[in-house]
Amino acid sequence: MKNKFINLKPFFIAEISGNHGGNISNAKKLIDAAKHGGADAVKLQTYTPDMMTLKPNENKYKIKHGLWKNLDLWNLYKKAQTPISWHKELFNYARKKKIKIFSSPFSEQAVDILESLNCEVYKVSSFEMNDLNLIKKIAKTKKPMIISTGLASLKEINLTLKVAKKYGCKDITLLYCVSNYPSNLKDFNLNNLEIIKKKFNTRVGFSDHSIGSALSCMAIIKGAEVIEKHICLKNIKAVDSKFSLKENDIRSFSDDIKNAYCLIKNKTFTRSKEELKNKIFRRSIFAITDIKKGTKFTKKNIKTFRPAIGLSSSHFLRILNKKSPYNIIKGQPLSSRLKKI
Repeated sequence: MKNKFINLKPFFIAEISGNHGGNISNAKKLIDAAKHGGADAVKLQTYTPDMMTLKPNENKYKIKHGLWKNLDLWNLYKKAQTPISWHKELFNYARKKKIKIFSSPFSEQAVDILESLNCEVYKVSSFEMNDLNLIKKIAKTKKPMIISTGLASLKEINLTLKVAKKYGCKDITLLYCVSNYPSNLKDFNLNNLEIIKKKFNTRVGFSDHSIGSALSCMAIIKGAEVIEKHICLKNIKAVDSKFSLKENDIRSFSDDIKNAYCLIKNKTFTRSKEELKNKIFRRSIFAITDIKKGTKFTKKNIKTFRPAIGLSSSHFLRILNKKSPYNIIKGQPLSSRLKKI
């Protein structure tokens, strides 16, 4: 299905997440960086700590491994949140800068907030993709959904899709994702992109938490049409900056993924016009002695040499032992008219 929002291939989403460091001016700088760097859209995350988890005195769980080890969830989300009070200003700012903006809601209340801002597309995070009540709420808006599939089995993806479609969503993009932060090469199986696309017959993309652009480029070769990448300011240390693209690297990343797409966009066998100019460096057939009209062509009087300015060397075997229809001076290329003898 044609999507008016995802209208380019590859469609590059710059994820701001909590990389604003609690400063709305930094959030605007990230929107500017995304726009100048060639991103097609910026994405926010819409939640409060209370939408995400219980307070520390009610939930003693602390993260036991990874980038946020030893932090409790409530305080992590308090630090990482994009305050609800910023949303209208950031949506208006992005629209003024002529870059698309949308968000990931993490609760039903968050969906209502985003609806009031006329959010055009909804993103579902990997950790929420099996929250079927949230999927139902988003689907009932009838707007396109982009769903990350980190951690999910094919059975779980299928169930999420069934609920989304049942409640009115007709445009779904599934992002292959590895929910490690940052992700390592050994964590990936890019064949999953082709498997997901074939099994569920949806648009597919790649949510990239690795370092650099290599995996995103390879994902495009495997069929990804949407690329999501976290971005950050170069001088701000924030919750997700360790696996995020620095502002001065956004343009090169954007160029890399667009160049990768150029390698596969033509589905027929082709050669570029620039390459075909170099046909001149092929061989053609030359006379290595004077050849009189009626003389047979043999390996003693013709030979192939560069450049290709006469009869192609592909005709060499065919014209052996055939008679020359005209006189040829030593050193001359055989005429292309000899194709017909």
